[in-house]
Amino acid sequence: MSKEIKFSLVYRDMWQSSGKYVPRVDQLKKIAPVIIDMGCFSRIETNGGAFEQVNLLYGENPNKAVREWTKPFNEAGIQTHMLERALNGIRMYPVPADIRKLMYKVKKAQGVDIARSFCGLNDHRNLELSIKYAKEAGMISQATLSITHSEIHTIKYFMGVVDKAVEYGTDEICLKDMAGIGRPVTLGKLVSNIKDKYPHILVQYHGHSGPGFSVASILEVAKAGAEYVDVAMEPLSWGMVHPDVITIQAMLKDAGFKVPEINMKAYMKARALNQEFIDDFLGYFINPKNRYMSSLLVQPGLPGGMMGSMMADLKGVQQGLNQTLEASGKEKLTEDDLLVKLFDEVIDIWPKLGNPPLVTPFSQYVKNIALLNVMQEIQGKEKFSIIDNNAWDMIIGKAGKLPGNLDPQIIEIAKSQGKEFYTGIPQDNYPNELDKFRNEMVENGWDTGQDDEELFEFAMHERQYQDFKSGIAKQRFNEELQKIREEINKPIGTGHVKADPSKKDIASPYMGRIFYNLNYFIEEQAVELGNIVKKGQRICYIENNYTYDEIVSDYDGEVDEIFFQHGDMVSKGDVIVRLK
Repeated sequence: MSKEIKFSLVYRDMWQSSGKYVPRVDQLKKIAPVIIDMGCFSRIETNGGAFEQVNLLYGENPNKAVREWTKPFNEAGIQTHMLERALNGIRMYPVPADIRKLMYKVKKAQGVDIARSFCGLNDHRNLELSIKYAKEAGMISQATLSITHSEIHTIKYFMGVVDKAVEYGTDEICLKDMAGIGRPVTLGKLVSNIKDKYPHILVQYHGHSGPGFSVASILEVAKAGAEYVDVAMEPLSWGMVHPDVITIQAMLKDAGFKVPEINMKAYMKARALNQEFIDDFLGYFINPKNRYMSSLLVQPGLPGGMMGSMMADLKGVQQGLNQTLEASGKEKLTEDDLLVKLFDEVIDIWPKLGNPPLVTPFSQYVKNIALLNVMQEIQGKEKFSIIDNNAWDMIIGKAGKLPGNLDPQIIEIAKSQGKEFYTGIPQDNYPNELDKFRNEMVENGWDTGQDDEELFEFAMHERQYQDFKSGIAKQRFNEELQKIREEINKPIGTGHVKADPSKKDIASPYMGRIFYNLNYFIEEQAVELGNIVKKGQRICYIENNYTYDEIVSDYDGEVDEIFFQHGDMVSKGDVIVRLK
């Protein structure tokens, strides 16, 4: 009898790998019955990661979105699964244990069946509570390996994580090939090892199509015994997203596997609806370059979805760097020149930083350090002279144990800055806070919601939830939508103020929303006129694709002018702060 392979539609990830936003709840409700009519999906990825944060950002209640989106699949007998980042829950920074525990109870009550839990460092200690809490809530626990490729990331290494996850009680294992750089044969061998040692454990493969390995990888893991594979559908398949279900179904059928048939009439209707959502507003936030695959991603191993943000970063700094080169009589760099430099820098520094799998948020940290190093080198300055606090937390062990060893240079820089390395349990750094948020909701007269879902959302996404409740989130989203429409016709890097040669400008490298402080970083202080700024000091954050990238000063000076207020939208090249 032919072995059966089942398909999971990663509908949420299709959108997030393409652009910034996901469909509204009314759009999700519109397409759900069509997806069901396709008749080929056993599972649907419904929420998690940045999904709910995105709902809040455009003024929509994420709890309503999850309940409305999961309901039709629950009724049709299709399993739903969420993505969560273990220590980081469904946000970009660590979550206290009591809030993590509540998450699974809320999601189970909302109709989510499976918790796909990954640690970006593959530290099994961060997965332990995810498995425990998911099981206690009645969810299926799917412990997840963050797949990458290096001399360190061997089958033996990954099996060490699997062994601990099985010991903790996981029901399934997922191979999260977030950059699509897992080598097909090696992935097949890894699945064989899992199935040989733990035949009762179901295995699911998730691979992005960016560098081109994922189709071969799906065939290899299927041959090795995987039961589920993640797929996408047009117009959001391929490129930096995931392989299309049509291709995968045809390939596996030819290879002798039992696969479900696809109702092509429903597929075409769902395809048309996706395009309708793109034309409505989502397309404004989709970088066209994400529609293309690139073998350049094989060596640096960065997720394909980061290509858009990298290109924006490079465009933001290109003019300034070329002015520096021109002033010293050197040849200017094209955007492609800078991209190659950035890729080469990632390849160089990745092992020096302990080989963290390049998945959110650690891929952003490595990319940011690489970009700053490229800028510093062109300006004749020392590399690693600017490292943001979030990256330092990764380096010193507060987020978990790094897979590899730090370069002695990094260790020396850390010691020179008084950084202390941490080897304890990462969760112990973040004490419980749920009661604090519950009390604050009472003081505000806010309902904690059905199954405490509103309490959970507030505790998980404090700033975004406050902005949602006040109505400012929806206002900001409408402003952002208007801004990006204007941005399409605006020359890149034109800025909004005239240059003053006697002063130093700190400009935005890309479009996003500016924050001078984040209330979950206790030490943060807003920049004010007259402040003395040191080189390397954080000026603000730019919120871009769910992350808060630090904007630091490249100069010493005194804050002379501030051109944007907290929460404003900025364009590429806009001067944020001027120093004298």
